[in-house]
Amino acid sequence: MQVNVSDEPTKSGVSLETVDEFANAVAALPNLTLRGLMAIPRPEHNFDAQRQPFALLRDKLDTLNRSGLALDTLSMGMTDDMSAAIAEGATIVRIGTAIFGTRDN
Repeated sequence: MQVNVSDEPTKSGVSLETVDEFANAVAALPNLTLRGLMAIPRPEHNFDAQRQPFALLRDKLDTLNRSGLALDTLSMGMTDDMSAAIAEGATIVRIGTAIFGTRDN
């Protein structure tokens, strides 16, 4: 489930405030399995600033798991902030630029 962790109008996803309700609604659907959360936060250049939204998402995943869900996926972090995402528990990082280089416009 994509979470708009930075509350950006240009990003998709449910808000942090509605994650619990949405996750429980999805978990109640018999033909879907909710595996985890993902987010693409606002770009930051400072490591500590990068960690903050990732910590919020990890905390939300932990809260959902304590409530009885069994989520195992935390997809967060891209090439420029993957170290902060990994430090906060990412299980999937999207590092296309690190692998393929920058895209031509």
